[in-house]
Amino acid sequence: MNDTSASHQLLPGAPGSPVILHVPHSSRAIPAAVRQDIVLDDPALERELDHITDSHTAEIAAAAAARCSITPWRFVNRLSRLVVDPERFPDEREEMLSVGMGAVYTRTTHKEELRPAGYDGRALVAEYFEPYAAAMTDAVAERLATVGRAVVVDVHSYPAEPLPYELHGDGPRPPICLGSDGFHTPEELRLRAERAFAGFGGTGINSPFAGTYVPLAYYGKDPRVGALMVEIRRDVYMTEPGGPAGPGLDALAGALADLVDAVSAA
Repeated sequence: MNDTSASHQLLPGAPGSPVILHVPHSSRAIPAAVRQDIVLDDPALERELDHITDSHTAEIAAAAAARCSITPWRFVNRLSRLVVDPERFPDEREEMLSVGMGAVYTRTTHKEELRPAGYDGRALVAEYFEPYAAAMTDAVAERLATVGRAVVVDVHSYPAEPLPYELHGDGPRPPICLGSDGFHTPEELRLRAERAFAGFGGTGINSPFAGTYVPLAYYGKDPRVGALMVEIRRDVYMTEPGGPAGPGLDALAGALADLVDAVSAA
């Protein structure tokens, strides 16, 4: 197995912070050995990356962290989700398998071929998914050991118009979608997020994307691990698809910092 230490990064926060800002989908980087198994030509791959990447979310998280009274920790994926998607279930529990988007994608956002039919993604899962999951589990464990609690805040974005791969694209698409989990998202965490992001034209819950990320070692088992997904509609802060960020990025960073400060002080 290759050294995957550069494929994800834990950026330290304040020792007393319970918050981990998780940024899984912001990168466009694909190692050459992985690229060779993707059937798209270079222009088509760039277009797919425009659609599938949560552009500028790492910058939003970094700018928010810099503003916080108690600096949160940040766990950032340095590779594209076209390598592996660390937020998928690695097995048959994953509903996105139905559109070729399990832990290893075989289809594009427009349901076209990404990898050859019958592609075996187990090597990618072993090389990238499992080390990522282990490192994220360790990060949560360290917060629990040090602070007694951990709160994972997922930072995502989504397009203003639904893409063909979306399973629930016919629902509301608010400026801010908050993904929650019945076990890991306390009502007060959701309410804090609604207050923090109140200035962007409205928030919604679990539409068009639902749920949130918790390492499987803790999922549904340890209530000390809180979690919330923040899905930002891309037209709020950038030119779609894959274009530059605008002034909305700074405002979003301020709102995310307000949420982190409220959670840290709780």
